[in-house]
Amino acid sequence: MRVLVKASVDIDKGNEAIRSGTMADLVKETLEKIKPEAAYFGPLDGHRTMLLVVDLPDSSAIIPTLDPLFSNLDATIEVTPVMNVDDLQKGLSQLQ
Repeated sequence: MRVLVKASVDIDKGNEAIRSGTMADLVKETLEKIKPEAAYFGPLDGHRTMLLVVDLPDSSAIIPTLDPLFSNLDATIEVTPVMNVDDLQKGLSQLQ
């Protein structure tokens, strides 16, 4: 199951990580655990935000996969199912 993960870092936790110089390591460790297909970073709604595309084997993988974002960065997380072009074509073919 491919999902788009929007992870907004807590402002205080993010500021603390920037000041202490640990933000880069926290992000690197988190991405190594999550192993996203794609990762983008930037400000969104006033927060440091990560947009990650993650392919999960099933919905139970949400918990161990996303926990580092909660634990390390106090992130607020939204998960949205998404498809790549192959997934879209497969789904559309089932409509006929």
